[in-house]
Amino acid sequence: MVGPYRGLFDGPGVKGFVLAGFVGRMPMSMLGIGIVLLVSGLTESYATAGAVAATTNLSFAVAAPMSGRLVDRFGQTRVIAPFASLNALALAALMLSAGLRLPEWTLYAAALLVGATSLSLGSMVRARWSALHGGSPRLHTAFAFESVVDEVIFVTGPALVTVLATEINPFAGLAVALVCMLGGSLALAGQRSTQPPVQPVRGGGGTPILIPGVALLACVYLGLGAVFGSVDLITVAFAEEHGVKGAAGFLLAAFAGGSMVSGLWFGSRHWRISLRGRFLRALAVFVAGLTPLTFIGAPWVMAGFLFLAGLAISPTLITGFSLTERLVPPSLLTEGMAWISTSIGFGVALGAWAGGRLTESVGASDAYLFALAAALFAALVGAAGSGLLRLPEAASPAES
Repeated sequence: MVGPYRGLFDGPGVKGFVLAGFVGRMPMSMLGIGIVLLVSGLTESYATAGAVAATTNLSFAVAAPMSGRLVDRFGQTRVIAPFASLNALALAALMLSAGLRLPEWTLYAAALLVGATSLSLGSMVRARWSALHGGSPRLHTAFAFESVVDEVIFVTGPALVTVLATEINPFAGLAVALVCMLGGSLALAGQRSTQPPVQPVRGGGGTPILIPGVALLACVYLGLGAVFGSVDLITVAFAEEHGVKGAAGFLLAAFAGGSMVSGLWFGSRHWRISLRGRFLRALAVFVAGLTPLTFIGAPWVMAGFLFLAGLAISPTLITGFSLTERLVPPSLLTEGMAWISTSIGFGVALGAWAGGRLTESVGASDAYLFALAAALFAALVGAAGSGLLRLPEAASPAES
């Protein structure tokens, strides 16, 4: 399983942008829970804390494609530095507003700016891989590695920010997130040799979401985002219902751990099945993996089944980004990948809201049915529109 990853990082500058991208992306799993812990601790209102965190998520989801377009038009270096600086100031303003007990609207204003200036560094790192290995089977392995990196971040980030905020200082979690974002982003911006060249825009440019295949992928990933958002919230409630609230982190780590394992395995394989075929199979496996959750009453049994359900996450993300890389023109690549992140972001917000409402009304176990329904929606939409995902016969970096 390790063999295909050997030599992946040997090129000039590769280790640098991979490390910078990892550090700079850490806040994507730290901001939400960090804001909730800080604001709820200072205001004693989970409703306010959740609303402020949701404002950040939704603002990012709306703004990510626009910042992606700026990156495609002007290059990563020229866009990252000003956005990262504004993002650091906005996050500092949010912490200051909370600490000084300023009017509540200042929290929402700062959160709005935090989300709007957050960059999709994952899309930028994948764009660098595309520039480096475009037309090579190694791109499939590189995308698999990035999916594993995302899962590592989502396993370690929430635990780190929780320990910092509860054991050291309520501001410590967000302060570390700010340092990681600014340091990683500026380090990535400084690596000019590996950034993708700015491609000329032809025919007025357009936007990737108007490409039928990309629009279909966006709908699919809206459903998958709803799975992620609902499972996170419902699992915390499930652990609390069974008197083991402290085990919620372990249960969610099992879900992400399944994705890490499958990502490493999936990226090590040379596939004969088409990208479209792999994508549809991964969606079907996701539906099958989520089906048993509503019938499980023991937390440690749930951990095992969450691990199994998580096995489908990385393959769906890897194939989705690979399909996007093939469907959009090079001049719109970063924006195209940002649309996938945006769709997931909207789905996460929807899933968290629906999961919370259903958990309060029917209990955590039955609320898992929403996650299953969202996965089924994604699979049905993907299957119904699969013809839009047919790719040209030209050599593909992800077709091996």
